[in-house]
Amino acid sequence: MLLAIVESIGRQVILWMENSGRIIILVGNTLFHLREKPRMNHVLHQMAHLGVDSLPIVLLTILFTGMVITLQTATEFIKYGAQSSVGGVVAIAMARELAPVLTGVVVAGRVGAAITAEIGSMKVTEQIDALRVMAINPIKYLVVPRLLACVIMVPILVIFADVIGTVGGYLVATLYAGISSYTYIHSITLFTVVNDIIGGLVKAMFFGGIIAIIGCYKGLTTGEGAEGVGRATTASVVSSIILIFISNYFLSLVLYR
Repeated sequence: MLLAIVESIGRQVILWMENSGRIIILVGNTLFHLREKPRMNHVLHQMAHLGVDSLPIVLLTILFTGMVITLQTATEFIKYGAQSSVGGVVAIAMARELAPVLTGVVVAGRVGAAITAEIGSMKVTEQIDALRVMAINPIKYLVVPRLLACVIMVPILVIFADVIGTVGGYLVATLYAGISSYTYIHSITLFTVVNDIIGGLVKAMFFGGIIAIIGCYKGLTTGEGAEGVGRATTASVVSSIILIFISNYFLSLVLYR
């Protein structure tokens, strides 16, 4: 019984190390091909498909997140006479953590799944093999544009998320908690610094890279048939979200220590 458990753990560790090695190789090959000029029309198409189309759900998610955060904290702050700090607390929370992380999670669920399903379907139908036959490098043609699109568009989405989350907090603070507009806005200008926003954008770039690389890797290694595409899509979303939370800790440690 004990031997079977140890063998199972060993197999999982070896499988994890193999996958990690393949992902590192994919990252290296992608960075190598980044030196060449990408097809800008392909990159712009991916930016519109992966980024712009994700804007409504990102804004909706962050709007209500900012409203909930303010709803939960404003009453307690007022109780202890600290209502003048509500705006700053909401803005800092949004810029540093909530906007980048929640945007990353939402984009991972939508974009990561789309990337994996698209490339996985190409793998199953042997379109990727056809690209190799035509002397077209699949990494340069498929991975590079999606990586650039995610790295560029996720920080842009976070900028919109910072604004809409703070606006959501403003609505609750002024209409529900009775905090004046001047107090809320002045608190933001008083407590928030440029590094808070820049740090969130740096996180967003890393999260975008994680989503693109994991999505492409799972798509390129998809098993046979529709069932394989479904498993790869699920694994892509789960892996991306887990890596976003893990990397968020270490990025916070470096950016805000």
